Amino acid sequence: MEPLSCFADDRNKTWCIHCGGTLVSLKTNRDHVPTKKLLRTPYPNNLPVVEICAACNESFSLDEQYAVAFLSAVLSGSVDPQAQLHPAAAGILLKNEKLRVRIDKSRTSFRTISGETRHRWAPERERIDRVIVKNARGHAFYELGEPLLVPPKSVWLCPLVAMKPNERIDFEVSGDGAALWPEVGSRMLQRAVAGLDLEGPWVVVQKDIYRYSVMEDDGIRVRSVVFDYLATEVEWDA
Repeated sequence: MEPLSCFADDRNKTWCIHCGGTLVSLKTNRDHVPTKKLLRTPYPNNLPVVEICAACNESFSLDEQYAVAFLSAVLSGSVDPQAQLHPAAAGILLKNEKLRVRIDKSRTSFRTISGETRHRWAPERERIDRVIVKNARGHAFYELGEPLLVPPKSVWLCPLVAMKPNERIDFEVSGDGAALWPEVGSRMLQRAVAGLDLEGPWVVVQKDIYRYSVMEDDGIRVRSVVFDYLATEVEWDA
C-alpha cells in the first residue's frame, strides 16, 4: 500500500477510538486495521495502523481469533486445520481445540435432492460484529481523522453469494463519486485525488482478501469485504 500522512486535526487523536480514554494517560499500542490475522503473508507494505489503548487492543484478541477461524472454516467446509484455506486460521485451529470444537458444533449438515452433502454455519454474531465494528472504527479514523466514540447506528453483514444482483451492485458501487469530499488533510482525500490503492470506492488492502470503503454523507458508513466472501456495513449518524 502507498504510505500516506495524516494532516487532520491533532485534537481528534487525543482519545482511544474504542473506549474514549485519554491516550496520554494510558499504555497504548499501534493496532492494525484491518485485523492483521485476516491478511495473508507476505503482508502489504504500509498497512494502516491507529493508536489505541492497550486494554482495548488486548480485549479484541479472542474475538479476532474466532472471526478468522470461523470464516475460514465456512469457506473450507471444515474445522480441520489442514483443510483451511487461510494460513492464520489453520494455526489458530491447530492450537485451540476448544475453539475448534465450538465452531464445529455450529455446523449443521444436510443433503440436497441430488445427494450432495452441504453445511450451514451459525456464527456467534456478537463476536463477529465486535471485530467488524472494531475495524470499521479504525478505518474511519485512519481515513477521515474522525474518532467515532458512540455505538454505531447499524451493523450489517451478509455473504456476497446470498445477495440479490441489484443488492450486490448497490453495495459495490455506492459511494463511487460521493457527493461530499473528505476533509482537507485526511488520507481519504489524498486517495480520492490521486487514486491511491483505490478500485472505484474501495481501498484494496490485499486483493481478494480484504478491501474497505469509507463514505461520508449524512453520517459515516464503512463497508468491507472479507476473503471475497463476507460483505459488511457499519453506519454512524452525523
